[in-house]
Parts: sequence; structure tokens; C-alpha cells
Amino acid sequence: MLYEELRKEVYEMNMALFNEGLVVWTGGNVSGLVSDKGHVVIKPSGVPYASLTPESMVVTDMEGKVIEGSFAPSVDLPVHLYLYKHRPDIRGVTHTHSPYATSFALLGESIPMALTPIAHLLGAEIPCTRYSKVGYEDTGIAIIEAAGKDGLAVLQKRHGVFTMGKSPTEAVRIATQVEEAARTTHYAMLRGKVEPMSDEEVKRCYEFHRDHYGQHKR
Repeated sequence: MLYEELRKEVYEMNMALFNEGLVVWTGGNVSGLVSDKGHVVIKPSGVPYASLTPESMVVTDMEGKVIEGSFAPSVDLPVHLYLYKHRPDIRGVTHTHSPYATSFALLGESIPMALTPIAHLLGAEIPCTRYSKVGYEDTGIAIIEAAGKDGLAVLQKRHGVFTMGKSPTEAVRIATQVEEAARTTHYAMLRGKVEPMSDEEVKRCYEFHRDHYGQHKR
């Protein structure tokens, strides 16, 4: 079986989407890139989460041809492939329909950068794309238009959330924290006006987290 470790990670991260309440039934997907081989490991299409296993993850090439797997890959595969081709810095992509973040996407609104925890993680607001065709390369184009060369989280207008990272695990971590930020921002908007942070303070928060968070060598 090809890419046993990556299959396991992609499987576990797909299950994390379900367990964190970011998707329901068979929605959403996570993929991982094997960059030196030009292969992608991704969740199969339309298979309930309870039925997934590491072995049911599908391996494709960068043109979408199935290399290994007994299932058809996610219908969002063309989006994942476009992102990998145009963002050489990423190795993981996540797509969710998490309700609070998707409520912003439904309105065509970005999630303002108003909370320090999400500023620490992303260093920029979470933009909303133009309307795009679900499951087609057009969505990948729209995501790159909105995210630019280094954005890691984007709302797809009227549909959901895409996040990117250096691994499938990082992409899912970002998706989880985007939903938390969206939920908190939604609650705050019920009580008053949410004021975005200044660009300077967002930059300071992001750099502080990058330089100090976690177990750095002393």
C-alpha cells in the first residue's frame, strides 16, 4: 500500500473534521500531498465517516488519475489539485462546511481579523471569494485570487471553508480555529460592532506567536 503514514494522517484528519463538528454526514474532505512523487492522498467521495479507514483513502496523480484505491476520490479533487499546483508552500488542504464560518460565506463576507488568537495563527483576515463553481478548478482559481501567495484560510462564497497548511494536520488545525473565531465573532456581532485590529497589531501578534509559541529551543 502506497504512503501508509500519509494515508493514516489524512484518515485521522478527516475523522477530526467530523469529531470537531466541522462537517456532517459525508461532507468535507482533507488531502495531503506527496510532493516528490506528484501524488495526492484524499478522502473518497460520498463515503460515511463511520466507514472510512486509512486503506479507503484514494491516491491520485496531479491530473486526477487514480493511482491506488477502490473508491472514487472526492469531487473536490480538482480544487485541491489546483491549490497544490499554484501554492508550492502547502502540503495539506481541508474543506469544511462548518456552520459559523459558512454563515459568513453565505453572506459573501470576510471574517474580520478582530481576535488575537486567529491573528496569531493567520496574520490576516479570512477573505471570502467571488462565487465559483463547486467542485471545479474555478473554485481553486477563486481561492488563489482571494488568498494570494501566502493566505491559509478562505471562505468560498455560498459554500464553505478551505484551509491550507504545511501538512494535513496543520490545515485541519487552521479549519478548527477559523470556526472558533467565526463563532466568537458572530456572538460579538449580536451584542455590538466588531472593530478589526490594525494591520500593525495583527502583524505584531502573528510574529509574536511565530517566534515564541510552543517548545522553542532555549
